[in-house]
Amino acid sequence: MATDTPSLTDNEHAPSDLESLRALSLAIARGESDRHLGPKAQEVLSQLIELRGDPALLSISALAAKLEVNPSTISRLVRSLGYARFGELQRILLSETLTHSFYRQHASTALSANRSDLLNQARQLAGEQCRNIERFLDNLRSDELEAFANAVMNAGRVRLCGVRQFHSFASFLAYGLGMLRSDVSLLSDSGHGIAEGLAGMGVDDVLIAASCKPYTREVVDICKAARNHGIRVLTVTDMSSSPLVRHSEQALLVPHETSFISNSMVAFLSAVECLVNACATVSGETAGEALSRRDRFIDELGIEMR
Repeated sequence: MATDTPSLTDNEHAPSDLESLRALSLAIARGESDRHLGPKAQEVLSQLIELRGDPALLSISALAAKLEVNPSTISRLVRSLGYARFGELQRILLSETLTHSFYRQHASTALSANRSDLLNQARQLAGEQCRNIERFLDNLRSDELEAFANAVMNAGRVRLCGVRQFHSFASFLAYGLGMLRSDVSLLSDSGHGIAEGLAGMGVDDVLIAASCKPYTREVVDICKAARNHGIRVLTVTDMSSSPLVRHSEQALLVPHETSFISNSMVAFLSAVECLVNACATVSGETAGEALSRRDRFIDELGIEMR
């Protein structure tokens, strides 16, 4: 996850570690750096960061083949980042323990699997989900999570935006935050439409939007419109090159590479639970009172069977 990142200029040194490289990638994506990369170069940089420790990083030709670009594209990117040669960037990306890749098997795995081997297929998928959550936690910083939670709990109202698979993400987050504070809902909950929902928001409010590659154009446009009108935008997405990052104040980055037939939501939903718990922690007794009030209504209405 990332908060607003200070501008990095061409006169500054190339990033010396993975965290600095990631911060630079986010700054470039938001237009907050004097270093400029084209959309393709930004995407390659984001992919490189996610490949840290991958065997393909051992040679520029193998890396180019994995990313489906020319080696010259990577060489130009290396120079744009301030490195004299590929080896300097390579050392940073290989700084973690070398691990075998489990990337991008997608629907072909399930479609070609042997029907007699369904249990092993399930074990593989569950293992991939666990590794995604581990990678999410590896990138997560306490100060960034706290800033995200404070923004949510101090907002006048909170609206959630997610479509297609991410509608479930938005609904789950709206339910969790609704346990802790008032005036939380999906952006279009009122039935009046997206434009009307945005029109009812102001500079003291927060919009949380989520999407991952291939990104939904509607969500990107909503983030852009909200930010242009002074609404605070927090995003949950997959890479620093995501178009949502460009229009957000803070971004939570969540990996989702698995052999599931579509975009996996497991790590994203795990991120929701982390965020809701963080919101409860930073708000302290206020959240406790909200939970107690909710419990009283549940008891009075006899909702739960005990």
